[in-house]
Amino acid sequence: MVESHLRLVDAGGVARTGKSVFGEGERTLPLGQMLVAAGVITQTQLIAALSMQLTVKAPLGEILVAEGFAPAARVQEALAEQFGILSVDPVAIPPTVQLASFRPPDFWLVAKAVPWRRQGRVLFIATARPEEFDDLRQQLANIPLRLVPVLASRDAIETAIAAQSSTTLALAAETRLPLALSSRRWGLTHRLGVVLAVVLSAAWLAISPAVALTALGAAAALATLLFATLRVAALAVWLLTPSPRPVAIPPPKVASGKAQRRPKISILVPLFRETEIAGALVRRLCRLTYPKPLLDVLLVLEAQDNVTRKTLERTVLPPWMRVITVPGYSGLTTKPRAMNYALDFCQGEIIGVWDAEDAPAADQLERVAERFADAPPEVACLQGVLDFYNPRTNWIARCFSIEYSAWFRVIMPALDRLRLVLPLGGTTLFFRRGPLEELFRWDAHNVTEDADLGMRLCRGGWRTEMLDSTTYEEANCRPWPWIKQRSRWLKGFMMTYLVHMASPWRLWRDLGTWRFLSFQAFFIGTVGQFILAPVLWSYWLILLGLPHPSQAVLGDRYFMLAGALIFAVELVSVLVAGIGARRAERGFLIPWVVTMPFYYAMGGIAGLKAITELIVAPQYWDKTQHGVAEAEQSARGRH
Repeated sequence: MVESHLRLVDAGGVARTGKSVFGEGERTLPLGQMLVAAGVITQTQLIAALSMQLTVKAPLGEILVAEGFAPAARVQEALAEQFGILSVDPVAIPPTVQLASFRPPDFWLVAKAVPWRRQGRVLFIATARPEEFDDLRQQLANIPLRLVPVLASRDAIETAIAAQSSTTLALAAETRLPLALSSRRWGLTHRLGVVLAVVLSAAWLAISPAVALTALGAAAALATLLFATLRVAALAVWLLTPSPRPVAIPPPKVASGKAQRRPKISILVPLFRETEIAGALVRRLCRLTYPKPLLDVLLVLEAQDNVTRKTLERTVLPPWMRVITVPGYSGLTTKPRAMNYALDFCQGEIIGVWDAEDAPAADQLERVAERFADAPPEVACLQGVLDFYNPRTNWIARCFSIEYSAWFRVIMPALDRLRLVLPLGGTTLFFRRGPLEELFRWDAHNVTEDADLGMRLCRGGWRTEMLDSTTYEEANCRPWPWIKQRSRWLKGFMMTYLVHMASPWRLWRDLGTWRFLSFQAFFIGTVGQFILAPVLWSYWLILLGLPHPSQAVLGDRYFMLAGALIFAVELVSVLVAGIGARRAERGFLIPWVVTMPFYYAMGGIAGLKAITELIVAPQYWDKTQHGVAEAEQSARGRH
């Protein structure tokens, strides 16, 4: 049947409808009028869609589908009739032409087109944008064939490209970042180095426990002091600057009598074995108020994740939300690899990242678009505030909420103001697409790809700013899952630190002195505090009236000085945590601030697990299970 339709295409490019392609011969009605005449949409809906086009840079058909005015299939039929071309399904009838013979797969993904059939000197190209086919023809001018368009949906075209080029795209997702900047350089030699360091430390403790514990205690104290400097800086910034106030989102700006068009935003939502959260995620994202024709949400699944796929098959997705399946290639199944692959399928000029359990503020994307429109071009990334919707679940959830409030509402805003290195959180991130591509996207082999990308942004001369918008997610509120999540973070921090410190002088030149020092304070301070925590715990023996090996090396004056120092550090931590809780408008958490030292005690176990995995499974992604706690409506209220 299809081949007979193709034979109807003559030397002038006339398709089965009998109308000429792109203006040769009989003219048809505009798409909107055709759909009104066919009774698919009303005149009121057409006027609303045309009005939206003044501020939305999208074809009319996409607006009608995204707003739910017309079914995609009926718009497809009308487009085929309007342009006088054959409508095909490249999934049901796959392309017979190899993509690589003309252009690489990423070219076709951007063009929303795919070579579909060749008959003699005629090459039929399936396109989702027939109105742009003349431009595509010019880009392919060196192909010695006559190019004829046929119509296909965007999803069908992307599926056909993915099926034909899965290996190429999957390999690129894993290896796009140069080896010198990637954690995939972490090999047997590096693992043996960690083993040697652990063995030597254990031997030192066995042979000379007094000297070893004293040295390790000094290292733990240094790590604590380094991170304390970030808290002190944050406290100083808080004292010297007023509290941030919520800013209302203005309507699109008007320039030269025309409303400024908002950008298209693509959001990546990586999913893996999310049976509990998938339905809730769709409901939460449907609350977004950003124009739906400019919203491109990609639910990113691993090929072997049948659990999530079956869950989504039972879920009705809106037209602006779609599923992207990441093919298996080498056995690596990390979040950054999945995002690297899915980015090729994104349509937006701004790329965002949310996690499966996220509940972003309804107007968050308006704030993103407005800030990028006003920000200087060197601002490549916006980091939103993260908070939890279940802070009352139990003690761990309360402490986790306190920790995040201090980090995202006090410390990170201070680092932003001081223009220091800003390690990113893994979600509520928004990038200008150009700088993200320039930096080779994410490191597929790093289990804290966010912190690594924050470093590379800074080294590349780009800036990250905090965004005045909050995303609520689920606090990890059970001990062992908390330890597994924290051990993954610590393992990733260690790998990120070692990758970037492979050439310290170059890092210093890239960052400058103050950023270089803040880099040391964050990574050494964070990792050192957790890994060396058991050493600091050993000093509780003295308070209990028991002997400590270090007493044979150091006098009582040292312990008094160390005790005063630790007390001062804890006081600063309590102040910063209390300020964070107040800024989050969660005063009910403040009484729990004094229990934070017991909360961080779990980090010692996480540190030991992180070192073990750094040796035996450096790229293993220890997944956090979501959907355990109920979302608390009171979490969004005022406390």
